[in-house]
Amino acid sequence: MRPTSALLSVVLATALGGLALPEPALAVAGPALAVDTTAARHQISPYVYGMNFADEALARELRLPVHRYGGNATTRYNFRADTTNRAADWYFENIPNDNPNPDDLPEGSESDRFVQQNKAIGAATVMTVPMLGWIAKDRSRACGFSVAKYGPQQSTDQWAPDCGNGKKPDGSLVTGNDPKDTSVAVGPEYATDFVNHLKGQFGAAADGGVQFYNLDNEPDLWHSTHRDVRPTGLGYDELRDRSYEYAAAIKAADPGAKTLGPVGWGLNSIIYSGLDQDTCSRTGCWSNPPDKAAHGGQDLGPWYLDRMREYEQQHGTRILDYFDVHLYPQQSGVLGEAAGDATTQALRLRSTRQLWDPTYVDESWINQPVRYIPRLRELVDQHYPGTKIAMTEYNWGGFGSLNGALAQADVLGIFGREGLDLATLWTAPTADQPVANAFRVYRNYDGKGGAFGETSVQATSADQGKLAVYAAQRSADKALTVVVVNKTGDDLTSPIALTGASASTAQVYRYSAADLAGVVREADQPVTAGGLTATFPANSITHLVLPRGTTPGDTQAPTAPGKPTAGTITGDSVALAWTPSTDDTAVTGYDVHRVDTSGTVKVGSAAGTTYTVAGLTPDTPYTFVVTARDAAGNVSAASPGLTVRTAPTAPTVGCTVGYTANSWPGGFTATVTIKNTGTTAIDGWKLAFDFPTAGQKVGQGWSATWKQNGTSVTADSTSWNGRLAPGASTSAGFNGTWSGTNLAPTTFNLNGQRCG
Repeated sequence: MRPTSALLSVVLATALGGLALPEPALAVAGPALAVDTTAARHQISPYVYGMNFADEALARELRLPVHRYGGNATTRYNFRADTTNRAADWYFENIPNDNPNPDDLPEGSESDRFVQQNKAIGAATVMTVPMLGWIAKDRSRACGFSVAKYGPQQSTDQWAPDCGNGKKPDGSLVTGNDPKDTSVAVGPEYATDFVNHLKGQFGAAADGGVQFYNLDNEPDLWHSTHRDVRPTGLGYDELRDRSYEYAAAIKAADPGAKTLGPVGWGLNSIIYSGLDQDTCSRTGCWSNPPDKAAHGGQDLGPWYLDRMREYEQQHGTRILDYFDVHLYPQQSGVLGEAAGDATTQALRLRSTRQLWDPTYVDESWINQPVRYIPRLRELVDQHYPGTKIAMTEYNWGGFGSLNGALAQADVLGIFGREGLDLATLWTAPTADQPVANAFRVYRNYDGKGGAFGETSVQATSADQGKLAVYAAQRSADKALTVVVVNKTGDDLTSPIALTGASASTAQVYRYSAADLAGVVREADQPVTAGGLTATFPANSITHLVLPRGTTPGDTQAPTAPGKPTAGTITGDSVALAWTPSTDDTAVTGYDVHRVDTSGTVKVGSAAGTTYTVAGLTPDTPYTFVVTARDAAGNVSAASPGLTVRTAPTAPTVGCTVGYTANSWPGGFTATVTIKNTGTTAIDGWKLAFDFPTAGQKVGQGWSATWKQNGTSVTADSTSWNGRLAPGASTSAGFNGTWSGTNLAPTTFNLNGQRCG
């Protein structure tokens, strides 16, 4: 990321020992903003704030509403063997998931643990169901293009050198390989078995089980991503037939579950079949693709929706609930992990307009307006009314930069305003990355569960490219919430005209270069009858919360909230949630009370409808009720009571870390082995240590996400090795460089605990 002037000032001040800096430049006039709570009102689906493979702690903090188990590896996932094939992502290899109790399979598989985590944090699950026709054959490691069987190849896995990339040294493709090297053929009965297993473990969708099923992952790219078992593209008819068979099997096994398809890779998935993409990428037939021509010249997306509608008309059963197509920006550099140079950063912020703006010509090979969300909506409205729209993979890059956070905040605002029904970011950021703070702006801006409203209202900017604005009303307290994204390098002062809302002050929460560690509460902003004027710092995200004004002489108490329900229960805490008060009184918050033989004791307050009671005694019963209060001080009757028992005292935890290094002049390869010596499982680990000298540097790493700051090194577990049962161990490593001496670290910490 190119540092902003504000960030450079902070760095310079630190470097110079806190010397005084020049006063910042005065803000310039920004575009006028307007919010009208009486116009363009519609519900924002909570499912637009989803992710793929989020860390449990981050998912819990964000109250992640939906969590997806997807990607190329899930296309050949064998839940009984708990093994995936990594396809073209990694040498077409079968890799068993790290499983502490493989003899118990299929119980305790990675997919089981994924759903279990989601239930613990209250997130809905999107589970991918393979429909390629092949799954990984067993728990042994294997590869689709063995060098021993199929000859020398362009690239091989450095840790499994017999596994090649399926390309000969001259770049031509290896052909004629045996799919049974890695995989076993299955049919729709596999989907039935998988769904029935998940139902047996977690209940049906209607009873809190898996709610959503993806119809595989990007089938229009199977000929590329899974060419070791599927070397030809998937045509219109076969996509239809497979969707019919597998979606019907899912619905028969769990009628309450929702299906998402065709889960295409991007804009081309709406236009061309996989067969046409395969054929035309080799022959250049894009002006007259043969599979499309054989189907009346109709684009694949509308044709697919027509066929799904026909199935319901013929069978009386809807087998497609969400039209799901992925989106990855095609503009050069935007998708990268790094922020890129100033030109790329500006392009990233402009490129979000492809989601909605009919005047924006996509600055890539697409070279035409995309207006992705309205396009999807129009397709379902015209070809299969009642179908929802989803984007179970998208990514605007720059996760570790403020620029990436600005783009992500803009995208989330667009999702809500434009009426997308479900979206899951590929993949989740780490908790300390700026993009995670873009989600916090909408899901937990105050660290107490404060969230953007659920009812979108009209919000306009005279220049959305400079100041993007989104607004929504919150149901629990009727507050107006407004998010403003300053995409420029200038501090901008703009008026915000308000219609249909009144407040004396606005609470201000901001994420900016002033503090990249998190969202900061700033001084309240005065509000007049017509609105307010505010300054939005350069490259910042601001969340304004305007509490609903009070009514003079109001003596009417709110209605009682609903009976609380319990989420996560630990030895010393209980997570509570409840339905809000139902009348129109200006509810400003809720109070949680503990009830026992001595009476009722208030234990905490919440602005929303969730609260975690802490400081409790393990293995002890408690009863809780909730009351609502309004801006005039009126208090509702208590909700019905909930009685829960806290968990028993947690088992002990412990760990050991071994470190070995193979060193040569100027370089080395290091391996760390982590063992759980405690009596309880470790769900996700973060290893930390310090190098003894400044000349030791981490390079490329594996089996963990490696980071270095000075001499301090951290390694975060992956999705497949983060769980360590008692007595279990795992290894990770990296290639490094050194100068001076290459001594081994002496102290290791795992999840904040020193390891023996």
